[in-house]
Amino acid sequence: MDWIQTLEKAIDYMEENLLSNLECEEIAEQVYVSNHHFQRTFTLLTGLTVGEYIRNRRLSLAGQELLKKESKVIDAALKYGYDSPESFAKAFKRFHGITPVQAKKQGTSLKSFNRLIIKIIMEGGSSMDYRIEKKEAFEVVLMTRTFNYQNNATDIPKFWEEYYREGLDKKVCGKLGICLPSEKGSKEYQYGIGDRKEDAKEITGDFKEYSIPAHTWAVFRCIGPMPEAIQNMWKRVYSEWLPQANYELVLDYDFEYYTDGDSSSKDYVSEIWIPVKEK
Repeated sequence: MDWIQTLEKAIDYMEENLLSNLECEEIAEQVYVSNHHFQRTFTLLTGLTVGEYIRNRRLSLAGQELLKKESKVIDAALKYGYDSPESFAKAFKRFHGITPVQAKKQGTSLKSFNRLIIKIIMEGGSSMDYRIEKKEAFEVVLMTRTFNYQNNATDIPKFWEEYYREGLDKKVCGKLGICLPSEKGSKEYQYGIGDRKEDAKEITGDFKEYSIPAHTWAVFRCIGPMPEAIQNMWKRVYSEWLPQANYELVLDYDFEYYTDGDSSSKDYVSEIWIPVKEK
C-alpha cells in the first residue's frame, strides 16, 4: 500500500465533502484502509488529527466567507457544520483570534489554513537501524485502555506513568506496549502494557491474555529518552521507511519493546515492531 497516494486520495475526498457531515470511518472506507490505521497514519505524517484538519479548513473558509458584505454569521455557522452561532463563534475565535462579527469589519486580519499537499522530501541522510525478522505466534499478558487520536500522544505516556506508579510492573513487567487491532467503525483503539505470558509473575483480574499471530516483522531500533524517541521513530517509519521500502504494512497488532534501564537517558534503547509483507 502506497500511503502517500492513499492520503492524497483521502484529502481529495475531504476537500470535496467539507460541507458534509464527514466521519473518519467514511473517509477510511473511501481509500480502503481501516479507520484505525488511516487516522494513525494521517496524524503521524501530517502532525494533525483528521478532525483538526477538517475543522481548520472549515474555519479558514468561513473566515473568507464572512469577508463578503452580504454574508451573515448564522448562515456561515450552519454552512460549515455548527449547530448554533454561539458554538461557531467560540470555534472561530479559537482559530482566528477574533469573533465572526469582528471578522466582518474591513481590514481585519484572519488566519488561512490551506489544503494539505503530501510530498516526500529528501533530507538529512540520517540512518534508521532496522531488521526484518520472522516470529512465531506468542502469548502476551496486557492491561489495556481505550484511546482516541485527539490526545493519545499525551494520554499513553500518562498510562505508562500510572502503571509504574501503582507497582503493576511487579506483577507483569512493562516490556511491551501493544496496539490492538480496532473494530470496524470504531473511533477509538486499545493500547496495552505488559509482557510475554511466560514471563509474567502474577496475572490478576486487571490483566488479559492475548495471542499475537505469527508474522514477518520490521523491527526499528530507537535510541533516546521516552516518550520522545519512540514517538519520533513512529513518524519516521511512516514518513521515511514505508514509502520507499520493499515491504508494506500488514494491518494487525504492532508493538513497542522496552529494555531495562533508565528510560529518560539519552542512550536508552527501545524497539518498534510492525508486521509487514513483501510488495
